[in-house]
Amino acid sequence: MRRKPDIRLIGALLAGVVVAMIGLAYASVPLYRAFCAATGFNGTARRAERAVFTPIDRRLTVRFDTNVRGLPWLFEPEQPTSTVQLGKAGLAYFRVKNNADHALVGRAAYNISPESAAAYFIKTQCFCFSDQSIPAHQEVTFPVIFYVDPKFATDTSTYSLSEITLSYTFYPAPDGPAKR
Repeated sequence: MRRKPDIRLIGALLAGVVVAMIGLAYASVPLYRAFCAATGFNGTARRAERAVFTPIDRRLTVRFDTNVRGLPWLFEPEQPTSTVQLGKAGLAYFRVKNNADHALVGRAAYNISPESAAAYFIKTQCFCFSDQSIPAHQEVTFPVIFYVDPKFATDTSTYSLSEITLSYTFYPAPDGPAKR
């Protein structure tokens, strides 16, 4: 004789699967961000407290690209490019002006191209991924301190590159209204 399946057990298992899927959906964004930051995947630069490499005698041009989506801001680098020595700290400044009649809050995201260079581009100070509140008609200057790991010169996917691009895009801050 065959037993009938216990409907309550099947229901509990399905409910558990649904809860696990919802939990995984909520955790996927921070886990993906952490993975990209750790590996340089998808053009994401790594973060470090300070440069730990000895500079080598090789220079690289870093081009700066700026974009704004959904905010009435003017966003530009003070210099369009910078030539840096591999393993030595570089410094770039970015100006942001709020052209609105009220304070706005934005958050910048960035990427590195070509993507193969992202694993070697390391930021020690950056304004990205944190809310930046800018008063009406005010201009703010943000510094970025970075270096390029000397291993860039020996990786077969990057050693022939002479230029990389650091691209930033400001969006309205996702954690609340653009006005604060």
